[in-house]
Amino acid sequence: MKKVRKAVFPVAGLGTRFLPATKSIPKEMLTVVDRPVIQYVVDEAREAGIEHFIFVTGRNKAVIEDHFDVQFELYDTLAQRGKDDQLSRLQRLQPAPGQTSFTRQQVPLGLGHAVWCARDLVGNEPFALLLPDMIMQMDQSCLKQMVELYEQTGSNIVAVQECDPAETHKYGIVGRGREVHSGFEITGMVEKPKPGTSPSNLYINGRYILQPEIFDILEGQEKGAGNEIQLTDAMLKLEKEQPFYGYHYQGRTFDCGSPEGFVEANVAFALWRPDMHENVADMLERMLRDLRPMERRRAQR
Repeated sequence: MKKVRKAVFPVAGLGTRFLPATKSIPKEMLTVVDRPVIQYVVDEAREAGIEHFIFVTGRNKAVIEDHFDVQFELYDTLAQRGKDDQLSRLQRLQPAPGQTSFTRQQVPLGLGHAVWCARDLVGNEPFALLLPDMIMQMDQSCLKQMVELYEQTGSNIVAVQECDPAETHKYGIVGRGREVHSGFEITGMVEKPKPGTSPSNLYINGRYILQPEIFDILEGQEKGAGNEIQLTDAMLKLEKEQPFYGYHYQGRTFDCGSPEGFVEANVAFALWRPDMHENVADMLERMLRDLRPMERRRAQR
């Protein structure tokens, strides 16, 4: 069984839901508290033992590459000013030389196409796929636990979470089979099932471990929903040849691809930090207290 050493991060999206902020700043570089969204996802992969970070980028995304590069002037300035804690923190986040690779998705043809663009960098080995819009909050990395399940099964792994049964039509949903080690057999996958037809309320939350055979399928994959090459369509074909297992993630997931999810993530991660929890909690209480009279005045108009 080959080790999961590489992770793919599709970061070519335009981020139109965040315009005008994303007109010149990639949505992946918007900050949750004091770190870009993409940093949280890379940190999750690093904790899982990933050794090679592969970014599928697009135009106007060069700042992502700069973020993961060494900035000698900044490091030197911090050292001269005695800001050793900040310097040490930046150096800990810095990937080692040769650990990052970047390739372009020239045309936005969907997630499946973005994954296919990484085929030569991944090669003939299993790889992790992390959607950068989704950031996780848990004591242990979601991907790390998925890697542990992969080492027990040697096959494709998909992380899932529960959603409101009335909202299954919004997500990719999996069917749940028998328990296997720390996961379960996936008995089927349905993309946005019609109300009343969903096999469960377990939705795919943006974390995958896939076998390299997915690239051959994606190469010939026809366009699907949204006139794009869909990863789910390729996974359904691969499922006929290889087993898929689900890992039921128990932590919190924040969809930073939506403004509401992005705001929620900022609040949640600020409250998560011991150095900020008390002040942020007090601030939120004050804001809610001040908001109630404002809402009453609006209702009286």
